[in-house]
Order: sequence, then structure tokens, then C-alpha cells
Amino acid sequence: MESAPRQLTARERTILHQIVGAHIESGEPVGSRALSRLRHLSLSPATIRNVMADLADDGYLAQPHASAGRVPTDKAFRDFAASVPARPMPQAERQRIYARMQSANSLEDRVATASSILTEFTHNVGIATALPVSSQELEHIELVALSDRRVLMIVATRDHMVRNRVVTLTRELSQIDLTLLRNYVNHHFTGWTLERARAELLRRIEEERATYDEILRQLTMLCEKGLLADSDPQLAMGGASYLIGLDLHLTRERMHELFRALEQKQQVVALLDRFLDSSHGRVGVHVGLEAAHPSMGQLALIGVTVDLPSGVRARIAVLGPMRMHYERVISAVQQIGQAFESQS
Repeated sequence: MESAPRQLTARERTILHQIVGAHIESGEPVGSRALSRLRHLSLSPATIRNVMADLADDGYLAQPHASAGRVPTDKAFRDFAASVPARPMPQAERQRIYARMQSANSLEDRVATASSILTEFTHNVGIATALPVSSQELEHIELVALSDRRVLMIVATRDHMVRNRVVTLTRELSQIDLTLLRNYVNHHFTGWTLERARAELLRRIEEERATYDEILRQLTMLCEKGLLADSDPQLAMGGASYLIGLDLHLTRERMHELFRALEQKQQVVALLDRFLDSSHGRVGVHVGLEAAHPSMGQLALIGVTVDLPSGVRARIAVLGPMRMHYERVISAVQQIGQAFESQS
């Protein structure tokens, strides 16, 4: 039976966090002599060396070379990140964030704006998603005839989400046909949830009289193409280029795997679901993501989940190296999450 891990003393934790902070700033190994020059420690290099040796034995520090200082391990970064407070951002930056979020009119715009702000403020990968968690209510649809049997389907719901989709049908429908279909759906199903409206349409289509109803036969084609289907997640992500050049200890093949994973919408959404599912209203910090993907062992994810009154669940997150400026990232995530919620 394994014994419980030893609890760090106050002195050990102070020295450990100083090492992590210094390594974040410089990217270099940290030596005992450099730490001994810090006034608030008031410790000799010999005392610090002894503490560092104990921290190394406990898996918090590694020594890349015999004559070099020590570098923090992922275990050290986890301990450090757990202690970082979520301080408010400076007022000028908060005002800039709120102004930019207020200029975003639709949910899609807010998701894109949140991602862009996160990337700019943190110089890491900024991610924002939004997904309805309760069934959406139909506001109205629009159907527009295009060339080559294509139709533009526009579905607006009462939570201010608008989805556009171009589909190709098996046979041509004129704009007059599509206008009749639009009027039918808007007249009968405005205010219904998408799930209920779709179920009722299918019920009517399955009735024997539907065989003689041209409108319902035509609506069958559109339903098969996703009309009144549940929304896909809104997702915006920027700043993946910041990962290039980082020392993530990855082979070229692993680096390619990482970027392929970030290019797949469902994998990114699943990553946020896995690590931020319990972070409702508070910032979650996760260091070392190898459980989600083998190429993410040297990465950290900082994010928050916000449930909006409209029934939409938003997730605001930053993905970056373990050697990131945690306090600034945590503050940015918290501030943008609050701004996102206030605009709902």
C-alpha cells in the first residue's frame, strides 16, 4: 500500500513557487545562488540547496545537467498554478474587453470576439465555444433558392442564434415552393422547440394523408438535410501559431498530431468538455493534458464554463505551455467569462 504524498512545508512551498516563477520568466534552470539573493527569503545558498534537493526527491524539480540549476516538473507547475489568485485585471483592460464584447451582436460574433481577445491578451491559444444545453425555440426560418438544386436554409431561434446552411436537394424547388414551405413552418411551429417541431413534422409526414400533401413531401427533403436539427457547437480558436517554437519535447510527428487534433472541431470541444465540465462559474486550471492526447503532456488548459440565461453553455479557455503567465491568463479568462455572461 502506497503512503500518502508528503505535504510540503511553508518554506519548501515558498522556494518551489519562487523557482517556478523564475523559470516562467526566463525559461532557464534556476540555481540556489540566484534564489539566495531574494531579500524576502533571507536564506543561505546552502539552505536553499538542501530544500531543492528534497523537492527533487519528491518529484517537483529536475536537473537537466549536473552543473545546472533545477527546472520545475509538471508536478511543480500544478502546485504553483493551484495557488495563483484570480485577481481583477486593470480597469483600462476591463473596459476594453467589455467594449469589444458589447460590439458583438450575435452569439457567433461573441464567441469569435472572446477567442480573439484571449489570444491577444495571453499570447496563447484562445478558445471559445457555445452550445445550447436546452432545446432551442424557433423564431423563424428563411429558404432561398440557389442554382443547381441548392437551397440556403436560415434558421433563427429565440436565443438569438442564427444558422445558415447550403444544401443540395435531389430535385429542384422553385422560390415559390420554398416560400410556401417557409410560411408553413413559420405559421405552425414558431415558438416550438426545434426538437418538438421536428418530431411533429415527422409525425405528420408519416400519416397516410401526408402521401397526398406536397408541402410535407417537400419538407421531408429539407428535414433530411438538417432543417430544424439541433445546433452544432459554435467554436472559435486562434493563436495556434504560438505553439510553434515552444520546447514541448515533441517529435515532429507528435507536433503534427497536436496540430491535427486542434484542427478538428469535435476534438477541441471534447477537450473542453473533459476538463471544464465542473468549472461552472469558476476558473479551472489543468496542467499536463496527456490524458486527453499524447501530444499535450506539456500543455496547460485554463478555462471557465458559463451557463447563460438563454440556455446556452459557453466555455472560455486558454491552451498554452505549462510555462505560461498563470496570473494574467487566469485573470483574462475570468474577465472575459464575466463579460460574455453580461452580454447574454
